[in-house]
Amino acid sequence: MGDPQGRVAGSVVRRVGIGAALVLAAGTLSACSSDGKPTLNWYINPDGQATLTSLAERCSTDDYDIAIQLLPTGATDQRTQLARRLAANDSSTDLMSLDPVFVAEFANAGWLAEFEGDAADAVVDDDVLSGPADTVQWDDKVYAAPQWANTQVLWYRQSLAEQAGIADALQDGTATWSQVIEAASENGATVGVQADRYEAYMVWINSLVQGAGGDIVSDTEAGVDAQVDIDSDAGRAAAAVVQQLADSPAAQSDLSVSREGTSLGAMYGDGPGEFMTNWTFVYKNYEGTVSEEEFEDLAWARYPRTVEGEESAPPVGGIDIGVGAFSEHPDWALEAAQCVTDPDAQLQLAVNDGLMPARASVYEEQELVDAYDAGLLDLYRESIEAGGTRPKSAFYNQISGAVQSTWHPPASVDPEKTPRESAEFIRDVLQGKALL
Repeated sequence: MGDPQGRVAGSVVRRVGIGAALVLAAGTLSACSSDGKPTLNWYINPDGQATLTSLAERCSTDDYDIAIQLLPTGATDQRTQLARRLAANDSSTDLMSLDPVFVAEFANAGWLAEFEGDAADAVVDDDVLSGPADTVQWDDKVYAAPQWANTQVLWYRQSLAEQAGIADALQDGTATWSQVIEAASENGATVGVQADRYEAYMVWINSLVQGAGGDIVSDTEAGVDAQVDIDSDAGRAAAAVVQQLADSPAAQSDLSVSREGTSLGAMYGDGPGEFMTNWTFVYKNYEGTVSEEEFEDLAWARYPRTVEGEESAPPVGGIDIGVGAFSEHPDWALEAAQCVTDPDAQLQLAVNDGLMPARASVYEEQELVDAYDAGLLDLYRESIEAGGTRPKSAFYNQISGAVQSTWHPPASVDPEKTPRESAEFIRDVLQGKALL
């Protein structure tokens, strides 16, 4: 997922004017540009808006123009708008930026055009990292092109880690969530997470479960008969982390409504700072907006371990580009999808917006190396390759909604009850015995 629900107050937002390639979605969309050429409408989320506008201009050709239509900020609202259009066989939805978990659902519903032959080979070649490549495939077919990959790392102030005596464990990647929470609690700091009742909370829970060696569900190809696994030792370990944070002095005051942007200010507010799990945009968010001394104190480490001795499973998200099955110009749309996801496009999104490449080769580009700390780039790539993806299911929306419902608010989570209750609710929702 990319930035699952967008960034809120406290983050840096890049704004662009409405230009030739930027047309905000409203009312009936024109099928032709002012010069009579067909127009391909590309629905995007707000991340990297200025760069995406530039890509739309670069990838327009003598045959067609690409016009950008802006989706809502949140992933849930993005899915709703796209699903309504596609369910109505909307022919004006040519290209769309998809949270990876939407691909299976949309492909299963017959809403996405398949990438076949050379087009499929081009978007999932050997240069594409395995995690992003897997997100665009469903039923052994390719239904989207990876544009950028995303992951979470632990952001913190080096001075805080040294004061807490946890710096070495963070740098060698062995620190657990319990250790991080205790370090924050004992040093007047906080721990920033995403725990509002929305998709990013599912991201956290899923990574905690996978970090303990388990899964929320498995055998997802079975659809509504998928195996529900969250009522397990791994589920209880995940619940113990949520409970520990919710009950600790390290919990931020807005924990139950916390999102990607809400904890950004705590890093450099009053006090020693925070430990914060968040997406790759954080580095560019602080660069140039805090003092040089403060920025030099910013540090990062691999996502914390759920249990001691077990490798963590950092979240993996990003954006995939799909082509609408009802587009009037599917061949051009498939061509455009390859253009806006090519190596140069991924390089510009990484350099300009902190949205990391899905292609391994782009990490070696000098422009990207010059824009980031080398160790941070290595951590991003390592986390994307080793991280855990959310369940790939045509019924993912129901699974995620059921987990969010039973695990929220965080203060209600009980390791002895919550995994069991969530397992029962997931089964009932999938079988149509309960409604979200």
